[in-house]
Amino acid sequence: MPSGPHDASFVPALIVVDVQEDFCPPNGALAVPDGRRVVAPINALLRLPFALKVATKDFHPPSHVSFASNHTPPDNVPFASSVTIVNPLNASETCSSRLWPPHCVQGTPGADLLPDLDAAALDAVVEKGQDHRVEMYSAFADPFRAPCVAQSALEELLTQRGVTDVFVTGLAMDYCVRYTAEDAVERGWRTWVVEEATKAVDADKWDQVKQEMEAKGVRFASVDGEEVGRVKALAGKDKIA
Repeated sequence: MPSGPHDASFVPALIVVDVQEDFCPPNGALAVPDGRRVVAPINALLRLPFALKVATKDFHPPSHVSFASNHTPPDNVPFASSVTIVNPLNASETCSSRLWPPHCVQGTPGADLLPDLDAAALDAVVEKGQDHRVEMYSAFADPFRAPCVAQSALEELLTQRGVTDVFVTGLAMDYCVRYTAEDAVERGWRTWVVEEATKAVDADKWDQVKQEMEAKGVRFASVDGEEVGRVKALAGKDKIA
């Protein structure tokens, strides 16, 4: 199990969520306002001595359930319509999901990480959203619990490295960053969202979403704040050792 807040150890990991072409202006199919502005602070974080640095990617098949084009009119308007998704392994479990334009389709340029992102500094890239039957905002798993349908290698990577604290960045704050952070808390990690390193789909709801995340145990940090400062301090400790 990950170490709890009482543990004096500090083994931080950086998760860079879905910094992909389709989530960024000017040509992204599901462009997050100012999405490209997350790259500079994320690259600054990638230069720090995190024990593990992982990027995630939406990597959808063309038939993905979240694509409005895969549903019947008139209830298939991107951004406006929602769909009830049934757990394909348990018909009694359902969830509601917003419909989107097709995005981050496997094999298309829109699924690529932004070229300005310092991908050479990453230890791993985790792909998600590959099961066309379920939505998967979280980089850990789909939202179903009885049973879970699809999960990534992220939890295993963090556990193997002995991570105690997770720092989440990327796109978008109110969707994939949010659910990745909340799932990290649920799995026992101290979890921080670095505010300068994320942007929201619905920026006017930032404060509301932040409060909801904090209520679930997610904490917020700054690039220049105390929490990231602890990561910076590890460089000095490595030199002493």
